[in-house]
Amino acid sequence: MNIRRVPILFESQYNPPAAFFAELAGADALWLERHEHYHKQTYRNRCLILTVQGVKPLTVPVVNGNRSEKVKTSELEIDYSQNWIHQHWRTLQTAYSSSPYFEYYADYLHDIYVQKHSLLFDLNLTLLRFYLRCLRLQIPVEFTAEYHPSYPTEAVRDRRDWLTPKAAHPAEPDNTSDHGGVRPYPQSFGASFVPRLSILDLLFMQGPAAGRFLT
Repeated sequence: MNIRRVPILFESQYNPPAAFFAELAGADALWLERHEHYHKQTYRNRCLILTVQGVKPLTVPVVNGNRSEKVKTSELEIDYSQNWIHQHWRTLQTAYSSSPYFEYYADYLHDIYVQKHSLLFDLNLTLLRFYLRCLRLQIPVEFTAEYHPSYPTEAVRDRRDWLTPKAAHPAEPDNTSDHGGVRPYPQSFGASFVPRLSILDLLFMQGPAAGRFLT
């Protein structure tokens, strides 16, 4: 039986979890939500990485953070009054400099960060396209023309806020009992596999073979 492939809809995410990319395998296009209002404490401006102390969030500060939920995600400005690029990069170096493929990707990533995109959406989009190339996922990226709270299931697979850095619901793919379509792989720290991490963790550990762990 042939399964009809439909576009998959996600919100813009900062260094998305590996499960984000695992979902793209069954889609014929990726739609990014461009017209929603920003939601705080989500993957829109944060990611999770693994350090010797455990899972650590990295958060991109935004201008007028207390009022940010009244602004469209695509129009939200990054706050460069805080030296967050230096902080994020130093944290990534500390956590992953000894991983097999950190140096393989480091210069490309650093070049993206120092571009200092004005808008969070543009930073996320540049990172997303970089990760798609790294994973050899040839899928077109398109943008919503207007906001809809829901879509017919036969028209699009709506995955907005499907992944969350908050405590996962048992039915969600980023729960510890479900790896969200990502096969466990060796990680830098700890004896047990830690799910829900940024795609950076998988890339730094598996390099060009990372796509094989997306099921």
